[in-house]
Amino acid sequence: MRYLHTMVRVADVDASLDFYCNKLGLREVRRSENEQGRFTLIFLAAPVDEQSGIAEQAPLLELTYNWDPEEYRGGRNFGHLAYEVDDIYETCQRLMDKGVTINRPPRDGNMAFIKSPDGISIELLQKGPAREKAEPWASMANTGTW
Repeated sequence: MRYLHTMVRVADVDASLDFYCNKLGLREVRRSENEQGRFTLIFLAAPVDEQSGIAEQAPLLELTYNWDPEEYRGGRNFGHLAYEVDDIYETCQRLMDKGVTINRPPRDGNMAFIKSPDGISIELLQKGPAREKAEPWASMANTGTW
């Protein structure tokens, strides 16, 4: 068995691509549109997974956009996506600078949570050992749910 992808439904392709690609840093590796089924599939890879995402079609995040309007609720029921990052503090600061709310700041130097425009929780984990606790993160409160 091998992990292939995680699928999340999105309500707005542009807002989702802005979040996942421009802010989080994922890269689009494949897209398909199905006129008969009335949906678009967009596959994204983390930068270090881009080549395997193209060659092996894994590991990927699949964004599914259904052309007929639907209301999606309960992103929290999905659970969360998790990505390892080289520097948890730099990543969170970069996301904040781009207008992303850090719902659970990396107070422990190891873990943070953010949410996509569709309410999907995304866990960010420090690669290797936790960073030394540092301000403003150590005393930053949670915002909303994560």
